[in-house]
This record gives sequence, C-alpha cells and structure tokens, in this order.
Amino acid sequence: QVQLVESGGGLVQAGGSLRLSCAASGRSGFTFSSYRMGWFRKAPGKEREFVAGINWGGEYAYYAGSVKGRFTISRDNTKNTVAVQMNNLKPEDTAVYYCAANRGYGNIMDGRSYDSWGQGTQVTVSS
Repeated sequence: QVQLVESGGGLVQAGGSLRLSCAASGRSGFTFSSYRMGWFRKAPGKEREFVAGINWGGEYAYYAGSVKGRFTISRDNTKNTVAVQMNNLKPEDTAVYYCAANRGYGNIMDGRSYDSWGQGTQVTVSS
C-alpha cells in the first residue's frame, strides 16, 4: 500500500494558476518509480474524472481533453513526488483533486486501474 498526501490546493481567480503536489511513501522496499501516477478530480454532483497521468519514468504524459494545453503533470522519482501545474484555470476546474498510484498496467485514464488514493485537496476557481 502506498500513502499519498496532496498539497497545494486553494482559491484562485479565473485565469490564475496553482500547482498541486503529491508526496508518496510506503513500507520498506517501496519504489516510487514502480508506479504510474495519476490525478483525478471530483466536482459536486459529478462523477470522478481523469485529469492527467504519467508513466513510470515520466517520459509519457496523458491528459483529459478539458485540461490539455493548460495542465502539465510531472514527477520526480528521486523525491517520490508527482505534481500537476495548472494554468489558465477556469471555474469549471473547481473540484477536489486526488492523486493516485497504479502499480500494474491497465488504462491509465481509468480510476479502476489505481491501487492507492490520497485524501484529496480542494481547488476552487472563482469567476
């Protein structure tokens, strides 16, 4: 089991930026680079949705169409962290954002592929 702790959420005006970070930890032998990582979000009254994902070494990134060109996911395997830089934020980006870890394979955009989840961090974008 991987422990994930998100940080960086807050209130921002439309057009502004935020950077979310997620710190991962585990038991002895834990290897962060063995996990693909993803960010998901859930807005009130809506289903959880995929935001961005990144492969083990960080060479490949995947984005939801609604955030492509505005959000950038990155990881630092030396610090066991994954981050998402969010620019040009819109009110519709308001949600609780979750970091998730995937030990195996499967569709990186599907939340069912993930084994561990963080508690979430609130992002609110005002118009």
